[in-house]
Amino acid sequence: MFTSVLMIEKPLTSDDVEFVTTLHGDEQVSFVVLMQPRGDQADVLLRAIDDVAMGELDEAAREGEEPEGQDARLPAEEALQHSLAALRDAGSEAVGQVVENHPLDLLTSVVTDVGADEVIVLTEPHYVEEFFHRDWASRARHKVGVPVLKLFAHSE
Repeated sequence: MFTSVLMIEKPLTSDDVEFVTTLHGDEQVSFVVLMQPRGDQADVLLRAIDDVAMGELDEAAREGEEPEGQDARLPAEEALQHSLAALRDAGSEAVGQVVENHPLDLLTSVVTDVGADEVIVLTEPHYVEEFFHRDWASRARHKVGVPVLKLFAHSE
């Protein structure tokens, strides 16, 4: 069985589930999902600049209103449970956890502990972070020792 560590920042859509579960054809895939609460990610200013670059001015104006810290934990836990259920419904094995501290340290230990074959970072575009190679995928490539695939999440 092929094992993928899947890093996400929002609940998986049905398109996301179909995309990640069919990447390896008919091979059975097991997922370890790491859910990063949005409020704990990059600086609010960087997210706002990304929103402006995408033409999402309303989102840019609301960036400072998102829950942070413990307030972000409950929505992240719900998003994780939704995503795990969707992956299981698609026929994959799936376990996961909400990232509480250093995402790349946790990612590295999970990859080692489960003997992962790859890491999939499923995210919205973060142009500023990507330009400076500060996004998860760019940083993970230097730490985990397995292939890192960056995919863009679908929106509903």
